[in-house]
Amino acid sequence: LVNGFDVQRDPLNAKRAIGYVPDQPHLYEKLTGREFLYFIGGLFRMPTPVVRAKIDESVGVFELERFIDKRAEEYSQGMRQRIVLSAALLHDPEVLIIDEPLVGLDPRSARLVKDTLKARTAGGLTVFMSTHLLEIVEELCDRIGIIKDGRLIHEDVRNGAAGFRGQLEARFLELTR
Repeated sequence: LVNGFDVQRDPLNAKRAIGYVPDQPHLYEKLTGREFLYFIGGLFRMPTPVVRAKIDESVGVFELERFIDKRAEEYSQGMRQRIVLSAALLHDPEVLIIDEPLVGLDPRSARLVKDTLKARTAGGLTVFMSTHLLEIVEELCDRIGIIKDGRLIHEDVRNGAAGFRGQLEARFLELTR
């Protein structure tokens, strides 16, 4: 179930409750960031005034002012990542699935993304994050799972990464040996 919707029986409503950010963000090269966000809003059948307000909010949060109206073909990896994350959060999903959230981001953009994820999870968003950067796990995650060869080999739902107190890398290496 996703937000009360059975993925098998009601996939459309289940998908409406999810935001997704792949590790390689895909944008339509000839669209501007703003046009892409309007397109995503249309896919979720959001009213235009709501999309406009959400885009304005994203421009401020993710510091998109410099490039929101440029075509995606001109974007750096970091710009793409911020637009795709904005798109994934545009419809206020209940669940966000994000793969390698800081790929291609400069330190300032990485901080914006981390702060946004922290704020959104404090507001009730559930985030499933896949990353190889254990420092991010220690900083952001309340719960962790370690996967080896496609199998979950460790899960900590009580302490999350904080339970490792700076020793997550050593524990990860021990568990995946």
